[in-house]
Amino acid sequence: MGIGAIFARVAPAALAALLCACGVLPLSLSKGQDVTVPLVPVAPDAASPLGSRWIPTAGESYQIQYSGKLDLSVAAQIYDLDMFDTPASVVKKLHGMGRRVMCYVDVGTWERWRPDAHDFPKSVLGKPDGHWPGERWLDIRATKILEPIMGKRLDLCKSKGFDGVDPDNLDGYQNRTGFPLTYVEQLAYDTWVADAAHKRGLTADQKGDNGQVKDLVKAFDFAVVEQCYVQGWCKQFDVYSNANRLVVDVEYYSNQRRFLRDNCPEAAKNHDTAILKKLQLTAWILTCPH
Repeated sequence: MGIGAIFARVAPAALAALLCACGVLPLSLSKGQDVTVPLVPVAPDAASPLGSRWIPTAGESYQIQYSGKLDLSVAAQIYDLDMFDTPASVVKKLHGMGRRVMCYVDVGTWERWRPDAHDFPKSVLGKPDGHWPGERWLDIRATKILEPIMGKRLDLCKSKGFDGVDPDNLDGYQNRTGFPLTYVEQLAYDTWVADAAHKRGLTADQKGDNGQVKDLVKAFDFAVVEQCYVQGWCKQFDVYSNANRLVVDVEYYSNQRRFLRDNCPEAAKNHDTAILKKLQLTAWILTCPH
């Protein structure tokens, strides 16, 4: 997504102390400190057949960072980092710290700043994604064009040592893309994304697209959703958590007390992992107390 490296502001000292008392470690308290997580080093997986690849289980901790100075001290079992911007050395270091690492790849929109942006012909570029400057929706029906490009991205993700792929913008059919995309066409493309990842030994999460979750749960391994709590549809992803598969709920509102008081108990009831982030997806994170 089109995001700038905007410096995240942290809570005042009094609130930070309160959060620590609840077992929550804001980023401001972890900066410059060593945080030890009782995990063993992770050996990169070889290409795995269906049923033997790594699948995150319900309740595992998760960190997403796509902008700003990378902070590896956040005590999360899984890191979600930009595939193009993250060197293989960082993935290797995180493995040595016992973390798993997901690569963020946009599969549904064109991003003008990406190194392979020139590979996309104008015929597959649709309307701008109004949320993010420099992005345009893709015609996901043009599989002969898109599959080779996305395949190369997945190959790069694998070659850098990532454990899985976080494919964004799987829901073009629900947006004003400039193309008459249907439910069936979107389902076929999203399923291809999951299958292409699996063929490379990569885990794949369902990024949003709650309208197709009952079909996509058969293709993807776990789920990463955004703002399901404030929009009231988290329970739709119980099809994952009921099977002991991870569901990550990423929220972006500013009220930290509301997150701890209301969001966290709801997530615990659904067996989801809820995190509060800044919209710029810097290192700042607030997690639920355990």
